[in-house]
Amino acid sequence: MGAKDDLGNTGERLTGKAKEGIGKLTDNERLEAEGKADQVKADAKQAGEKAKDAWKDATE
Repeated sequence: MGAKDDLGNTGERLTGKAKEGIGKLTDNERLEAEGKADQVKADAKQAGEKAKDAWKDATE
């Protein structure tokens, strides 16, 4: 996994955390859910990239 991909996923995860926190503070359920979804999306991307790297390493 490239450093650029890793930073992008981390940024997306942090953005999701911030949205979730702001949603909780303002009692905005939609923003809170959107933040959680952003975090799940970032985690899924990172897991996919790790699996791709593992496959690549195993086939070399």
